[in-house]
Amino acid sequence: MARWDLDEADGRIYSGGWRGGGGGTVPVVSPGDGGLVGLAGIADEHDVERAGVAAVAAQAEWNCASYRTRADVLMRAADALRDIRADVENLLVRESGSLPAKAKHEVDKAIDELVGAAGLVTMSQGDLLPVEDPATLGLARRIPVGVVGVIAPWNAPLMLAMRSVAPAIALGNAVLAKPDVKTAFSGGAVIAHVFERAGLPEGVLHVLPGGVGTGEAVVRSPHTAAISFTGSSAAGRRVGAVAGGLLKRVVLELGGNNAFIVMADADLDRAVVGGAGGSFRHQGQICMATGRHLVHESIADEYVERLSAAAGELRLGDPRAPGTTLGPLITAAQAEHVHGIVEASIAGGARVVCGAAHEGAFYQPTVLDGVTADNAAFLSEIFGPVAPVTRFSTEAEALALANATDHGLSAAIHSRDIGRALGFAARLRAGMIALNGQTIYDAAHIPMGGLGTSGNGGRHGGRWNLDEFTCWQWVTVPTIQD
Repeated sequence: MARWDLDEADGRIYSGGWRGGGGGTVPVVSPGDGGLVGLAGIADEHDVERAGVAAVAAQAEWNCASYRTRADVLMRAADALRDIRADVENLLVRESGSLPAKAKHEVDKAIDELVGAAGLVTMSQGDLLPVEDPATLGLARRIPVGVVGVIAPWNAPLMLAMRSVAPAIALGNAVLAKPDVKTAFSGGAVIAHVFERAGLPEGVLHVLPGGVGTGEAVVRSPHTAAISFTGSSAAGRRVGAVAGGLLKRVVLELGGNNAFIVMADADLDRAVVGGAGGSFRHQGQICMATGRHLVHESIADEYVERLSAAAGELRLGDPRAPGTTLGPLITAAQAEHVHGIVEASIAGGARVVCGAAHEGAFYQPTVLDGVTADNAAFLSEIFGPVAPVTRFSTEAEALALANATDHGLSAAIHSRDIGRALGFAARLRAGMIALNGQTIYDAAHIPMGGLGTSGNGGRHGGRWNLDEFTCWQWVTVPTIQD
């Protein structure tokens, strides 16, 4: 198996054959043991400008590459990632606090994104439409938007960046990718490395690690025609406002406060597994995590007891230690943020069933009962291993509680009556709904996205990527020459 040395990509290597890092370097620290992962170079506005100029020039040529050439690059990138996956999984554990199983899953998903993107190039690229003159063909065809700015978060850095980078490149665009500096290697350097190994032409992809300033420079760049942003709703509002003011296309995949509805007739064994996984997987640091457990009052006591027992079985610790089933939050500051919400929830009347304590970045799995609709735990996207439980008595009350949020990303409904659950789902304001499953589910081929403050209605995945990363061009062609 090929090896990938972190020293090969110190965060200052930008795909395109040039080095940036005008903003200096910052240490990337492991949330698991506090050790140094490496030094990441920060791209400043001059680096972004140079990258934009190079990307525009490279995109003009990349757009002319045949569909087979583009597909081959994507497939070779998938192969390159497979070759170094052991190193990348280890990096995800160290850099993002992922458990090994989550790291493996994330690499699998990133490979799926590359393979799925390769298939985009053979999908229909347009339509033949009638025109008034029968001797003229009217073609509506898809063309690349140009240069796409991709701003990705730290919680699933490789997969969430690749979800935009891969289809954008497959469809003939160039990319300026800005990973979060906390995960600059797994969310940036790895991507640059696999595309370099795949033979992507120089200048098509630029990786620009940095913080808010770097991201704003990418959004404001006169060279980016579209922005794909994944992150918090607050940051998404800022990105949307700036991009909208510049009349740029913007795709926003934002936060969630996702409802997990447990009806009176639910299979409790299955519901508890889904609820615990939804709230505690990757320490709750997933946009689709279960944020609100809405449980029928007739079974709520038993559900809470079982959910608490599931939380008690988790082993909190360094993700590299054998037997660990719950790792750290990304930083100690994030743990303090989570604890602030928990304390406010307790002050608002919620009852602690278990947890509600932390040491550094390690937050105990927490179950809160008696959470009302005006409680901080109900209203907040917690982004930590906290399971707030709210009780309801009627289906109408459950629906009102589920929709009592500005977010609309995902939801889950547990009931033995599938017809009833489907009818309930039709009235939920959520972009993705699982029946008798978890709130966390996505794949490279499905339309991924939410409503309200969870996004602007855009969809990643499969053929829906065509809508995000291409634009329409109308062409008329006379078939009879005078």
